[in-house]
Amino acid sequence: MVTLKSAREIEQMKESGAILAGIHKQLRAFIVPGITTKEIDQFVQAKVEAAGATAAQIGFEGYEFATCTSVNDEICHGFPSNYRLKEGDVLKVDFCVDYHGAISDSCWTYAIGKITPEHQALMEVTKEALMIGIEEAQIGNRVGDIGHAIQTYAEAKGYGVVQDFLAHGIGPTIHEEPFFPHFGAAGKGTRLKEGMTITIEPMITTGTWEAGIDGNGWTARTLDGSFCAQYEHSIAITKEGPVIMTEQDA
Repeated sequence: MVTLKSAREIEQMKESGAILAGIHKQLRAFIVPGITTKEIDQFVQAKVEAAGATAAQIGFEGYEFATCTSVNDEICHGFPSNYRLKEGDVLKVDFCVDYHGAISDSCWTYAIGKITPEHQALMEVTKEALMIGIEEAQIGNRVGDIGHAIQTYAEAKGYGVVQDFLAHGIGPTIHEEPFFPHFGAAGKGTRLKEGMTITIEPMITTGTWEAGIDGNGWTARTLDGSFCAQYEHSIAITKEGPVIMTEQDA
């Protein structure tokens, strides 16, 4: 069942989102070649707790970490580890913040040192695909309008749109209805209403959209080894249009 949030609940989610966005902004300087993804996870957890919030992913469906740190061909749900980031890597950091019961969710992609022009373009197209999807998050539209806009843009640029992982509602729990893909037909799926809060989180690759799951049962990676980028915001559907609750001003 889709739940509609009150203005007060959305304001609380904005507070949660501001904490999350602030930590992503701090990660820009913290993430450098030579750092481990486990150190990034520890940094994020410490910052979340210092803000009086909780790292909501810990314990969610048995997940053990504050973040997902997915490198290069890893699409999502990468485990923080002793892997040391190196020049040219592309890293996705995804995490959720629970601030007094209000949950926010956002993923950002980070270039490690100097990356190739191909991978820089991947990051730019993926971020633009997110913003194009957000523009469709209007009262009266359907979730299919979001996915269709993202797929049309990314595939026209020659990129793959991962199909195995979904955008979703968010609020007092991390995953709520509606669940919807970042591809498909316009005019299909759940109609957007005022008070809905959702994520939009396209995962775009330089090659295939097809994914496989590692032996840990969590980490997804591209079947052809191509790199993947992901950007995600938590969005509120309002009369004034979509409101980004995890805005970084960058």
